[in-house]
Amino acid sequence: MKPYPIFLTGLHNRHCIVIGGTHEAEGKVRGLMAVDATITVISAELNETLTNWAEDGCFTWLKRPFQSGDLRGAFLVIAERSDPATNTLIWDEAEAEGILVNVMDDVGHCNFVAGSVIRQGPLVMTISTSGAAPALAVRLRQRFQEEFSEEYAIFLTWMQALRPHMATTYSSFQDRKKRYYALVDSDVLLMIKNGRLAEAKNCVEEITGIQLFTVESSL
Repeated sequence: MKPYPIFLTGLHNRHCIVIGGTHEAEGKVRGLMAVDATITVISAELNETLTNWAEDGCFTWLKRPFQSGDLRGAFLVIAERSDPATNTLIWDEAEAEGILVNVMDDVGHCNFVAGSVIRQGPLVMTISTSGAAPALAVRLRQRFQEEFSEEYAIFLTWMQALRPHMATTYSSFQDRKKRYYALVDSDVLLMIKNGRLAEAKNCVEEITGIQLFTVESSL
C-alpha cells in the first residue's frame, strides 16, 4: 500500500458517517468533532462517551445496525470492522456512491487510511506506517506530542494574526519570506515554552517591525 497523504477541509459542510459504537468509533467521532464535521453515527449500541455526546447533540444517532441505503448523500464513511458480509456491503455501497470509505483494520475495504494525528492549535501532523505497523504510528504520535507541545499552538496563533499585517507592511514576497524564516529560526518558540511570553512578543515585534500582540498568560 502506497497512500497519498492529504488533509480534508470543509467537513462542517459534509455529511460524515461513523458505523459502530465502541471505543474505536469513539476515536473516529472525536477526530471528526475536532474539525466540526456533520456526523451521523449508526449503531444499535454506543459506549458511555458516545452516548453522552449523542445526548449533547454532537451528532445524529441512528440507533440500529447498518442498513443498505444508509450511505446515500455521505461524503466520508468510517466503519468498525464487522462480519465480512457487512464490510462488503458498506464497501460496495460507498464505491457505488463515490464516497471516501475506511473499514477499520480491513485494508481491502478502504479507499483511504487515516494516520495517527498530533494537534497543537493550527499545527496538524499525521503519521502513517502504510498499514505495516499501526502500533508504531501510535508510539511515534505519543513521542511527538511531547516534543511539539503548547508553545507551537501559541506561536501559530500569533502567526495567523500576523499574516495580514505582514502582507500590507511588506509588499515584497522576499521581504516577508526573510522575516518569517527569521521568526521560525529565532528563540521565540523556546521563550514561549519557558513562559517568557512578553520577551517572545518583543522578539516577534523586533523581527517583523509590527506591534500587534497583547500577550496574555492564558494564550
